[in-house]
Amino acid sequence: MEPDFESDGRIRCTIAIEHLAAAAAAARTRVVLRDAWLTLGRDEFRELVLQVTNTSGPGRPQNFPLRRDEVQLFTRFVKDGKSSVQLGSGSSHVQLLLSNCPPGQLHRFVRTLRLKLRATQEGIRPVAERTRLLSSMPRTFDTISPVQARDLQQTNGRQALADVATTPVKGQALHCASRKRARNEPVEGNQVSERRQVKKPWSMCSRATLSKEQSMVLRAVLSGNNVFFTGSAGTGKSFLLKKIVALLPPNSTYVTASTGVAACQIGGTTLHAFAGIGSGNAPLHQCIELAQRPGVRQQWLSCRHLIIDEISMVEGEFFDKLEAVARAVRRCEDPFGGIQLIICGDFLQLPPVSKANKEVKFCFQAKSWRKCVTFNMELTEVRRQTDREFISLLNAIRLGRCTDEVTRQLTLTATHKVERDGILATRLCTHKDDVELTNAKRLQELPGEPKSFKAVDSDPVLVKTLDAQCPVSSMIELKQGAQVMLTKNLNVSQGLVNGARGVVIGFETEDKGLPKVRFLCGITTAVGLERWTFKGPAGIYLSRQQLPLKLAWAISIHKSQGMSLDCVEISLARVFEFGQAYVALSRARNLAGLRVLDFDPKIVRANSYVLQFYSHLRRDKCPVQASLFSYTDKENEDAT
Repeated sequence: MEPDFESDGRIRCTIAIEHLAAAAAAARTRVVLRDAWLTLGRDEFRELVLQVTNTSGPGRPQNFPLRRDEVQLFTRFVKDGKSSVQLGSGSSHVQLLLSNCPPGQLHRFVRTLRLKLRATQEGIRPVAERTRLLSSMPRTFDTISPVQARDLQQTNGRQALADVATTPVKGQALHCASRKRARNEPVEGNQVSERRQVKKPWSMCSRATLSKEQSMVLRAVLSGNNVFFTGSAGTGKSFLLKKIVALLPPNSTYVTASTGVAACQIGGTTLHAFAGIGSGNAPLHQCIELAQRPGVRQQWLSCRHLIIDEISMVEGEFFDKLEAVARAVRRCEDPFGGIQLIICGDFLQLPPVSKANKEVKFCFQAKSWRKCVTFNMELTEVRRQTDREFISLLNAIRLGRCTDEVTRQLTLTATHKVERDGILATRLCTHKDDVELTNAKRLQELPGEPKSFKAVDSDPVLVKTLDAQCPVSSMIELKQGAQVMLTKNLNVSQGLVNGARGVVIGFETEDKGLPKVRFLCGITTAVGLERWTFKGPAGIYLSRQQLPLKLAWAISIHKSQGMSLDCVEISLARVFEFGQAYVALSRARNLAGLRVLDFDPKIVRANSYVLQFYSHLRRDKCPVQASLFSYTDKENEDAT
């Protein structure tokens, strides 16, 4: 099923049509359309209508009028690509259950439906049933016009554009105002009631604008191309990836990454867990047998869009084996068995984990890479850092170039005083053992007894899987004075983002004794529990509820990927990988918040094969990019 990405008033998904009995809303009849269009429009009387069109079978479109006092909109599961609309009153109830919707598009469709309903109810009187039956007007259906400024004015624009709420999970705390609101209470007197529980506003698609390069990548994905997009740290790769995920149907889209932490950040699973072939070291015929197991095979067969993040850490031979397994299990000789690939990462960052006495092979060196990837794009606009001098320095380091000027600037940072308000610099370490020893020792040195916070896991048996994929541990110990960092975006506009640094200044006396943290951005707040949800083995959803905090005296370079750190101290003496120095340095927001100890220009290295790959990438831009540039330019002209 290929979704439509253009209209906010039209969506392609699975639709179950239920005709409900008045008593206990029991279903009398139920018809499931696996692939259908749902379109918002107007009939010959200019009244709002939802039209359902089955794309995979016979039958005429079905129209469902949206009349005053007869519409209930359920939006709790929009983030999962699900929603429902209940129509009618008395003994005539119809319920449209929507599923497998691209979440970002469903979010916009629901918003448009809500806006149009409110605007219509204020401006148009309903047509009497007798008038409708006696009318000689021909039956018509016109797709709804885009949302206009007057719609926003008529519906108190700010509230009408509030984001659709996320689905609260069992046991999750709700805001008091939300708890007190009756479930069927209309919003501000409007006739459309929304049954929902609100924890906090949620938006699948941020309103931040895409750059020209990002728009090209998105257009290529939506056009069905197998896409690889790359770029230096801070160019918005993760932001774009989340946009892409939001515009693809959930049931056939599998979101993966090379590491558990990276997978958790995008709400997915590890590539190895999806593939179901273990480490991939077994011979090909054994890997195919493993992938033929019922649960694993079903994943391979239902997958139409496979997203792989942090591709730089995926070994080339493993990629080739996956490609062969895909063709065998799906019984399709198209590249990767006909699955659309959306691949993201920077080969100039961390490479695959090297095996003893074996040369590392990158994914772009895989035999199947060129036939699998049809569109390449390098993002060049850096958004994490704004200091042009620092961006230039990082670009030089990324390419393995350490000039005298770069050496001078990094050497001078050794004297930087990056501590402020009791918040110390986080030390980035090359080895995990150093991190654990440093944090444990510094916490023990603080006076007083530690306060422990145990996570609530959906499946305690799979605690090791959760530990591997979740950015927070099952047990967190804190004391007053503990150096901490956020591991999740809480409020981007206020600076409470993944990697934000702070210090624990105390604990609340009531309830769970939540820690009170003073952050470097100037905000002091009690940090409550957050939930991480991702796919585990065989597609089972796992979740962990825990404080979004981790001790921050030290953190490993591997674990810092994707973070933006306010104040960081780096010792690069034990750097052992290509690109490791660059990953560490690029975590800093600016040069002033960076302190580099014992800097040696010799540790700045870039793999020669990777440099050659990027040289060819820039030289051999695929033809489709030119047409997409033209398309994007035309869109921008039309918008103005």
